[in-house]
Amino acid sequence: MADLKYLTRLAKEYPNQKAAKAELINLRAILALPKGTEYFLSDLHGEDGAFIHMLKSGSGTIKRRIDERFDRILTEEDRNQLASLIYDAPHELARQKASAEDFDGWCSTSIYRMIEILKIVSSKYSRSRVRRRLPKYWGYAIDELLHADDVENRQHYYSEIINSVIEMGLAEDFITELAESIWRIAIDQLHIIGDIFDRGPHPDRIMDFLMDFHDVDFQWGNHDVVWMGAATGNWACIANLLRMNISYNNFDMLEIGYGINLRPLASFAEKVYAGDECKKFWPHVLDRNIYDEIDDALAAKMHKAIAIMQFKIEGQRIKSHPEYKLEKRLLLDKIDLKKGTVVVEGKEWPLIDTNLPTLDPADPYALSPEEEEVMNALEASIVNSEKLQKHIRFLYSHGAMYSVANGNLLFHGCIPITEDGEFAEVELRGKKFSGKRLLDYLDDQMRKAYFSPDRSEENGLSGDLMWYLWLGPDSPLFGKEKMTTFERLFIADKATHKEPARPYYKLNNERWLAEKILREFNLDPSTARILNGHVPVKIKNGESPIKGGGLIYVIDGGISKAYQKDTGIAGYTLIYNSRGMMLAEHKPYKPINPDGTQEFTSPTMKIVYTLPERKVIMDTDSGRGLVEQVNDLMELIRAFKEGLIKEEA
Repeated sequence: MADLKYLTRLAKEYPNQKAAKAELINLRAILALPKGTEYFLSDLHGEDGAFIHMLKSGSGTIKRRIDERFDRILTEEDRNQLASLIYDAPHELARQKASAEDFDGWCSTSIYRMIEILKIVSSKYSRSRVRRRLPKYWGYAIDELLHADDVENRQHYYSEIINSVIEMGLAEDFITELAESIWRIAIDQLHIIGDIFDRGPHPDRIMDFLMDFHDVDFQWGNHDVVWMGAATGNWACIANLLRMNISYNNFDMLEIGYGINLRPLASFAEKVYAGDECKKFWPHVLDRNIYDEIDDALAAKMHKAIAIMQFKIEGQRIKSHPEYKLEKRLLLDKIDLKKGTVVVEGKEWPLIDTNLPTLDPADPYALSPEEEEVMNALEASIVNSEKLQKHIRFLYSHGAMYSVANGNLLFHGCIPITEDGEFAEVELRGKKFSGKRLLDYLDDQMRKAYFSPDRSEENGLSGDLMWYLWLGPDSPLFGKEKMTTFERLFIADKATHKEPARPYYKLNNERWLAEKILREFNLDPSTARILNGHVPVKIKNGESPIKGGGLIYVIDGGISKAYQKDTGIAGYTLIYNSRGMMLAEHKPYKPINPDGTQEFTSPTMKIVYTLPERKVIMDTDSGRGLVEQVNDLMELIRAFKEGLIKEEA
């Protein structure tokens, strides 16, 4: 009866055998098409310019299509100009408008050429799928241009569309929409394997961009979860978020992008650290602010103020959660201001800064009344930031601790294991979890922390788990023994700054470990791959992004400018199409020059995995859903034939 009820509802959409069979034919045809192209990126770290360029260039694939189509037809300069137009239409249009002798003629020629590239990138998709990706108002015209193949009978019609667009003064808008259609169709699915936030200037712009993308998912990274925890009002997460971004001079993003009011912190810092140079706390200026240019000296004071509050708040959380096993990170009570030293794990070290006026030696983890006021104000500002909360909800609705996508396992950091490669048992709230069960549990608890928060001390303040995932030794998103923020700020000896890796990173070159992890997630090691980021691959030191005997791809190549001196490159994109996988190794992104020109560099492409036979949609996750629809339609047709459901005209 349940099946018949479902089929009766399905019959409202397909009221007779003819309608059901027509849709059946359509679905079977779609199942035979090549799979769409998936793009995988990780560790974006707020680099909005570089990231958006990667997508709009198809990580180099669009330039390859231009070269293939127009080789020996167009000069290299013309091909580069066409690529620039697709990557950043508004700026290239402005440049050509100012310099071209016949701008309308240039527009007409450009439209013809762009249509040719759109034909290529859309060729493996059904016409209906392509139509859905086209812009709302220009979709009909672009669709007609794409399929005007009968030159003899339709050339005039083809030309008339373009001429009308130009005569009505709409060429610039049409070209801009056409450029966007090319890269949107070229990228069928986009997977972001963690760490959208921190270091770079504008994760807010990245999130705005992704919320307008047609098919995107996230595997959360530790830099994401600390923002997710902050959005619940958790003070430990808030302090970490602000310390990190103040230290990278990201005031435009904090105050303008998300509307976080930093004035209470600035006023407090100016008063408490007046006369203190705060030398170790000066910001790393990778990008200058445009709207909120905070003086570096004030930024340093704010950095120091929030750092001290962070260490106090974290100490409180460590004491409330003995199961986190973070007691070694209780350092404020190990400070001897008279001697100017601190004891870290049993060894005494000289402090490079002893001006700690808010530290009470009798109760070092207690916030002063003024610090309490600052944290209350910051919490209110973050919790009530409409834009931030919208972005966080999108991360939840489109994200997870891990994903299985078309037979591949995606997670940001690591799977906690023991030294001998067994899945490590992690105790949380009195229960032990390991392997897949651990990640499933963490995913469930993170959702509850945001959507059903519990503010009681007995169960852990809302967001405490996210703070632990940010820096805990058994966190699958962190994967290190400790986060040495205190040591880097207060101890000169760099030996104390080291953050030893957990066993996963010592064994992830072993194929047997990769196979074991894949089986834990019910995947076949003969066909599946593990894709993650988190740890930048130092190409210049001879490191390879391919590990685990070819089963693990680490795709953090340093999109963030902060890492590029270590990696020697500027990020990776893993591209998975119907024939296999390839890695795009990027060069540093260069912003627009004062004269409006921009230099684009093509990444180095390397095929890393070739499929034994071309993969079609039937072999994909979406294909399995379509197969179910096919089976349902066959059942509906049978019900019509047997008279179980009445056919309608």
